[in-house]
Amino acid sequence: MATKGLKMVTLGLLDDSGVLIKGDEGLSANGIFRITDEMLGTKSANITNVSSAPTPIYGNDGQVDADIAKGTPSIAFNFNGLPFEVKQKILGRKSDSKGGYVQGKEPKVAVLIQTTTIGTSTPQYIGFASGKMNEPSVNLQTNTNSVVRVDDALTFTAFSVSRWNGQAIKFFDGNDASFKEEEMLADVFNGYGSTVTENTKKSVTNK
Repeated sequence: MATKGLKMVTLGLLDDSGVLIKGDEGLSANGIFRITDEMLGTKSANITNVSSAPTPIYGNDGQVDADIAKGTPSIAFNFNGLPFEVKQKILGRKSDSKGGYVQGKEPKVAVLIQTTTIGTSTPQYIGFASGKMNEPSVNLQTNTNSVVRVDDALTFTAFSVSRWNGQAIKFFDGNDASFKEEEMLADVFNGYGSTVTENTKKSVTNK
């Protein structure tokens, strides 16, 4: 299956027990937050370590099998313009109530990435039910005769979850006859289920 494009990235903040946080402490009223066109979308999501390199098994003077260990997926995200408060929340930075933010405990985050099957409009999804975001570096550069932009380059490290048989990644086919988007959201974002529209919380909307 070949895919085209990066349609949407959706994020959710989790509590210590892995349940989606909703309302003021979360990213939206129902907990999930879509990186929409209004916040300039997501430029790239480079997923690596989906599976580990095989360890060859030899017998009878040849390779007869291979052990493939469980993957430890990581995503290099490039967001064009995350809302400031959302970025601080997913990184675990805490407000000093005077406009400053310092690093606190890194929270767990759930991620859903949507792409499209090539040659169709059928959505395909890649879900990560738990992990942590970090910002490895910030490379500021001077403007010249053109504006030099510095995007939000964040790295997501995925964790395995028991409800996915100890796996850290899950793939969803939007063309499957039994596929239901709401069920997928509840699977990826543990505790999702509110009917409140996403991105309605005033404090985290793009201004």
